[in-house]
Amino acid sequence: MSVPLVTSGATPAAHAQSDAGDWPRYARDLAGTRYSPLKQINTRNVTKLEQAWSFRVRPEGGGAIVGSATPIVVGNLLYLPLGNAVVALEGDTGKEVWRHPVKGGLARRAVSYWPGDKAHAPRIYYSNGPSLFALDAKTGQPVTSFGKDGALALGVPYNSPPTVYRNVLIVGANTAEMPVGQPGNSRAYDAITGAKIWEFNSVPQPGEVGHESWLDDGWKGRSGTNVWVWYMTLDDKTGTLYMPVGGPSANYYGGDRPGNNLFGNSLVAVDALTGKYRWHFQTIHHDLWDSDLPAPPVLLDVKMGGKTIPALAETGKPGLMYILDRTTGKPVFGVEEKPVAKGDVPGEWYAPTQPIPVKPRDLVRNHWTPDDVVTAADTNEAHAAACQAVLAQYGGFYNSGPFTPFFLHEEGGPVKASINLPNNGGSNWGGSAADPTSGLIYINMSEGGSIGFVEKRKDGADYGRGTAGSGQLYDRASLSGPGAYSLFNASYKDATGKSITLPCIRPPWGRLIAVDGHSGEIKWATRLGVSDSLEDGKKETGRGNSFGGPIVTAGGLVFIGATDDHRFRAFDAKTGKEVWTAMLDYNAQSVPITYRGRDGRQYVAVVAAGWSDAAGARSEGGKPANNEALIVFALPK
Repeated sequence: MSVPLVTSGATPAAHAQSDAGDWPRYARDLAGTRYSPLKQINTRNVTKLEQAWSFRVRPEGGGAIVGSATPIVVGNLLYLPLGNAVVALEGDTGKEVWRHPVKGGLARRAVSYWPGDKAHAPRIYYSNGPSLFALDAKTGQPVTSFGKDGALALGVPYNSPPTVYRNVLIVGANTAEMPVGQPGNSRAYDAITGAKIWEFNSVPQPGEVGHESWLDDGWKGRSGTNVWVWYMTLDDKTGTLYMPVGGPSANYYGGDRPGNNLFGNSLVAVDALTGKYRWHFQTIHHDLWDSDLPAPPVLLDVKMGGKTIPALAETGKPGLMYILDRTTGKPVFGVEEKPVAKGDVPGEWYAPTQPIPVKPRDLVRNHWTPDDVVTAADTNEAHAAACQAVLAQYGGFYNSGPFTPFFLHEEGGPVKASINLPNNGGSNWGGSAADPTSGLIYINMSEGGSIGFVEKRKDGADYGRGTAGSGQLYDRASLSGPGAYSLFNASYKDATGKSITLPCIRPPWGRLIAVDGHSGEIKWATRLGVSDSLEDGKKETGRGNSFGGPIVTAGGLVFIGATDDHRFRAFDAKTGKEVWTAMLDYNAQSVPITYRGRDGRQYVAVVAAGWSDAAGARSEGGKPANNEALIVFALPK
């Protein structure tokens, strides 16, 4: 399962305690709370926020959009990946301190900080995909003693920075979506030298826990089953690492991998220093929906009956939240194995049950009937008519609730199409934030419907990213053609002739939700996002928000971008009331941060990218403009 290869890197580094005003990790702390103790900006003065400075990530119109980057801040130095470079900026002014050019790939999403020890200066780590790189945090110069001349070849690529714990760098894997290929194993390396410490088999090999869940040798050469997200969370007290493992490949056909397929779609806990297995919790048995665990859990303590339970909350694309005891992996409020419907694809293996949490429930809609189709009162007559036309084209949809299967469609035969809610939306890599002082967990959710069926793969047809040449027999498709990207959306033209595309289920299409970790109950839920193309009185629809997530502060605020409506927002953390909104030129589809500058001011920053038409969001007709900027806000001086 885990193979300790080198132990020299597992000794603790000299822990440099983070200043309360810093944001030293992607999610601020190892627990992934995204909670800041800063409260200079609060519910009473947040309406006074104004832009303090900005930094254009690339010249307008230049290069491919990297998108979704989140900076880190240590000691008033803000570190940000730009794709073709990594830069350090002064946190209070935006002045560039150093710039390191990236070669042989792109630096995206984030960078990682290591505080150093008595013999080594602090470092910044980043990945270009094939390799990890170490930079001197003060100068941006390569640390040539790391790996080979400052670079460590990974073998299986990982397109993100490592999770740093003591002197250990932990990475996942970015594999192709082919049934057989590179393994999706997580690995750990010495932060000082780059020597390999351990590797964890995400597809259990013979004799390892979980191997029995792969029948008929389906484990052999299996790819996918990987941690592809760009950070993991960790319990610093116990040294336990929590790995959100995605589904095995192929995404929509598993006839060649019968069984529950551990550790696919599982939260796996291991010893961070050795990779030794501790426990696992599988959220989907034998995934046929590409419903990965796209984000790691957020850690918090909950109180029940006068007892404090070390817990975590894990969410994913099905829109379910599992609150588990983080020492054992056992559900805090219960999980029931519920019977689910079975499809008819030849040779497929269908899990008879799926795990459904007792609490919290109903974070998103996961059942559908024709009554859920939008009406003219929800949007307008043209859109409602277009949605009815899509429904008629398919002759209706089949839905049995969570984990509705897709059925076989044969060339020239009748269509039996399914609709799945929440459209692989639910919560994506944006993940959760949590306030350890209140026990509230904040999560943004998207709602919609994914439609289609399964067909025998056609030679030369495009079934999705990285699947050309796959040997699988069947794959997802729809009346629009091969591939898994057909949504229950419909387009219409507005009065100006502009084409507008909106979901066909009734609003809301996106919400921000607060869950009480102590009770498992929903504390509040509010619509997140507006549809500017609709008339007044109908705009408050909520919007798709699969990219980006929230942060929470001691000032009683939840900050979030995530939506595709060009807005960056703050909500009252206790009530869910929207208390501040900034209109941006681009969409802020990244996780924001907050920090204290050298001047003593609290700043809130977010990267916004890519869509120049501020009057319309991406799915409403906006066009890509290859723009990206870091926008930083503060109270007036």
